[in-house]
Amino acid sequence: MKKQSNRAAEQQSSRPLHWWIIVLLFYWSTTLPSSYAGDVSLHGFFQGNYSFSTRANPDGGDFKWAEERCQLKLDVPKDSFRLFIKTDALYDHIDEKGDLELREGYIDYIAQKWDLRAGRQIITWGVGDLIFINDVFPKDYEAFFSGRPLEYMKKGIDGVKVGVYPEFASFEFIAIPVFEPNNYTDSRRFYMFDPMPNVTNREKRDPATNLENTELALRAYRDIAGFDASIYFYSGFYRKPYMIPNDLNNTTKITFHYPKLSVYGASLQGRALDGVLSFEAGYYDSRQDRKGTDYTVPNSQTKFLVGYQRQLWEDFTIGLQYFTEYMNDYAEYKKAQPRGLPKDRKTEQLATIRLTQLLMHQTMKLSLFSFYSTSEGDYLINPEIKYNFSDNIWAAVGANIFGGGERWSQFGQLDKNDNIYLQVRYEF
Repeated sequence: MKKQSNRAAEQQSSRPLHWWIIVLLFYWSTTLPSSYAGDVSLHGFFQGNYSFSTRANPDGGDFKWAEERCQLKLDVPKDSFRLFIKTDALYDHIDEKGDLELREGYIDYIAQKWDLRAGRQIITWGVGDLIFINDVFPKDYEAFFSGRPLEYMKKGIDGVKVGVYPEFASFEFIAIPVFEPNNYTDSRRFYMFDPMPNVTNREKRDPATNLENTELALRAYRDIAGFDASIYFYSGFYRKPYMIPNDLNNTTKITFHYPKLSVYGASLQGRALDGVLSFEAGYYDSRQDRKGTDYTVPNSQTKFLVGYQRQLWEDFTIGLQYFTEYMNDYAEYKKAQPRGLPKDRKTEQLATIRLTQLLMHQTMKLSLFSFYSTSEGDYLINPEIKYNFSDNIWAAVGANIFGGGERWSQFGQLDKNDNIYLQVRYEF
């Protein structure tokens, strides 16, 4: 997780409404031939999600999030094919409007030693717990910071994934023709550091959708001495927007763009030291600024993560992580960075801890997750209590507490955004 950009230029435009998805879902569930209707799965949930801010938001509101949501999941297998659709219908009380969101919608084809998935899908790579090195696919950080269920931190991509499974290793190849950026915090609901708050003329420039800009990703993996080993490659773009002022001495317009990026990485995870040990590393090749002289493009970076998870006693688990990020060509970066703008450190370090205790025959879960930057001194603390009333109904109460560091640091800039959230879900 990295520092966020600012204001409305970062906000992602909503996708067109997929009303036909809802119609198709109900059509399939009610009209399938009896010969294979028994294999069809239709599930979902009703959910309420509310996040109360401990101080008034920038727009004067009291809630970071307030919505009701219904999700429907349709799973239709047929011979070597499979249709899967996951779509949400919701009502947002803050914007006072309803919407539809296609979370996933794809078709699978499964052969003996290869398979194919085409459509909107959520992809997860790497071994980090909320620290992403080789998982270069889009995230929704606003969902995480405002107290939504963790599954909503991952965004789908529209693309094709091909899996190939020879005996010596397994491979995943992904092609993404339509760029999907990360979603950061809404400036109406979150206080954020803004280096140029008086410049209101802002625009976002997404990579053009064409063959040249198609993102490509490859993962090769296999078991090595009891450890899950993977190597990764990605060619595409940074999903965080970077700022281009039209004139540093008299800025009247800011353009946000997504520079070109390649990532080369590896991970290893397996049982060791009476627990699970994880390693992950990645080299971020900033293809538009390999010399580090362009302040509008990030420098290349080397990232490393080590993690350890262990059950200390019955139903109690602890997870620890240490992450470091090294900026290449730092001397050139300092020369290029304009005066008055905050400077990143040459080496940034981050530690996390996750504590989980299950109680009452595992119907209650007490958890604590925390980030702490040993280089910046800022932090995020996320305690949560979740209780399962039955197999179908659960509720969770938690909080997001930010602080420390400088006013532009990753979590320090969120210091005024502490919130308490409630999640209630009925699953069917």
